[in-house]
Amino acid sequence: MARKRVAVIGAGISGLAAIKCCLDEGLEPTCFERNDDIGGLWKFQKNPSEKMPSIYKSVTINTSKEMMCFSDFPVPDHFPNYMHNSKLMEYFRMYASHFGLLKYIRFKTRVQSVRKCPDFPVSGQWDVVVEAEGQRESLLFHGVLVCSGHHTDPHLPLQAFPGAWPRLGGEVLSMSTRGHKDGTDSVFLSTRRGSWILHRVWDNGYPMDISFITRFNSFIQKIFTTALVNNYLEKTLNSRFNHAHYGLQPQHRPLSQHPTVSDDLPNHIISGRVQVKPNVREFTETDTIFDDGTVEANIDAVVFATGYSFSFPFLDGLIEVADNEVSLYKLMFPPNLEKPTLAVIGLVQPLGIVLPIAELQSRWAARVFKGLSKLPSAKKMMADIAQRKRAMEKRYVKTARHTIQVDHVEYMDEIASLAGVKPSLLLLLLSDPKLAMEVFFGPCTPYQFRLQGPGKWDGARRAILTQRERIIKPLRTRVTSKDSLSSSSGFSLVKVASLGLALLAAGLTYIFSTQSVE
Repeated sequence: MARKRVAVIGAGISGLAAIKCCLDEGLEPTCFERNDDIGGLWKFQKNPSEKMPSIYKSVTINTSKEMMCFSDFPVPDHFPNYMHNSKLMEYFRMYASHFGLLKYIRFKTRVQSVRKCPDFPVSGQWDVVVEAEGQRESLLFHGVLVCSGHHTDPHLPLQAFPGAWPRLGGEVLSMSTRGHKDGTDSVFLSTRRGSWILHRVWDNGYPMDISFITRFNSFIQKIFTTALVNNYLEKTLNSRFNHAHYGLQPQHRPLSQHPTVSDDLPNHIISGRVQVKPNVREFTETDTIFDDGTVEANIDAVVFATGYSFSFPFLDGLIEVADNEVSLYKLMFPPNLEKPTLAVIGLVQPLGIVLPIAELQSRWAARVFKGLSKLPSAKKMMADIAQRKRAMEKRYVKTARHTIQVDHVEYMDEIASLAGVKPSLLLLLLSDPKLAMEVFFGPCTPYQFRLQGPGKWDGARRAILTQRERIIKPLRTRVTSKDSLSSSSGFSLVKVASLGLALLAAGLTYIFSTQSVE
């Protein structure tokens, strides 16, 4: 029997994961990438074209290597925890080469349209029109994975700033900034709401996400009130620097808006290189007037760091986007298709990391395409979509940024349950206590979702138990003590004291939680 053909749109991090997951399930992927290389957003381009955004040359990722890797392909232990974008691209190339993904990618090929075939209610097939070198081609596919990302359409709210239009000659968009050759005397950072600032290096020098994104912390967040968790977070974040003193004190609590990760901002503020200002009221030909009435004269350039919108013009209205809101089951599947043969991958804004989420989404989608996993009825999917929207509206500040927000551990477990790969903590506790402790108290690394079920990887256990060694390895360029690694086990007295209660409670939670979500 011929393998089902799947079109993958985009060869960024989501697209690479999608290709690999299709191959794992015996599907035949063809990836269409409009650029001439893999990496998507993370491929630095000196002169990016319209709707092909690129990071700037000096970007270093703000998620650590153990948390953002592919689940069956750890980042080499000697790579830094926070990689420069060039090092990240090196890792992507290693992954693509190791699993032989490049031969499935058609570069410099743009997808023009994706339409249902006339017999779609029966076949679920798609007519995909692509264009390369001026030539159009119509191709038939059994499934489509949309991996085009959500940083495509610059969001420029110029109407909110009187006088902005005449200044267009001097304005630059944040992700189009390639570095200013001339010296900058002063930088004024305008913010309407302020922001809570996280820094990459956390307690005991470990990466921030390694410390924050754990099952233990997720469990604590569920059993304590939101107010208590917010109080703790505010105390922790203000212990580094008082946000009110630095002009950054937000109007919202930490869990109500996506935080900002920046090691440099507090240093620049305290050294006078950056001055924090309120919202801009208007621009004049040379000056900027702020809401508090202050005026800064002779402004040379304005950088709009106002984010992106997303759209799917090639889908011909199949997925409607209004104010950055979409109706997708689990932020993936259109609920009203007669056949579940189209999914969007990576359309999430996590309090965590996109890559492992996109990979897990791809694993589940591939199984749905193959008929090994079933979606609930359209009615149940719409109810789930409505419930998720209500939860986001209740928790987050109302902005276009908070329409696809997810909590890392909770959402990963949600998708993992549907894919049949959620780790059973109780089973691990009974069969492998050492591994259970690291899975629960340690960072929720992607390897956890390769311990059992479809796509199980034999190297997952070892990868989890050695992840702290890989964190420390690139730092140990000067060994000061033979015992310096002994502290890397990471279990504080408080954690050890609460081990029995926490594991028992978590085990019961896992027992009674639904393993397949409708």
